[in-house]
Amino acid sequence: MADEIKFSEDELKSLQELQNSYQEKQLQFGQLKVQNVLLSQQMEALETREVELEEEYSEVQKTEQKLVEDLNSKYGPGSLDPASGVFTPQPAAPAEAEVAPDAEAEA
Repeated sequence: MADEIKFSEDELKSLQELQNSYQEKQLQFGQLKVQNVLLSQQMEALETREVELEEEYSEVQKTEQKLVEDLNSKYGPGSLDPASGVFTPQPAAPAEAEVAPDAEAEA
């Protein structure tokens, strides 16, 4: 059997420090992974909220479109000054010039 060798206090201290460093790094890796999981959960929540907001935005656009159609039906085309609430109707397009019956007879 080989003779036992006893490590010096400095060597034992160095080994203990090395072991402590490994344990510290493992703990830091674990903390980093937990942070990563939490960030992933936050990203999922943000993406879900983004989809909800897109749907809500689309509904607002549909409401706007319906209001414009209703107002155009009621007042006709034109423009509205939202600050004053004044609606200015769009001038009517000129009708096609009618051909006078006398002009057709002369042709």
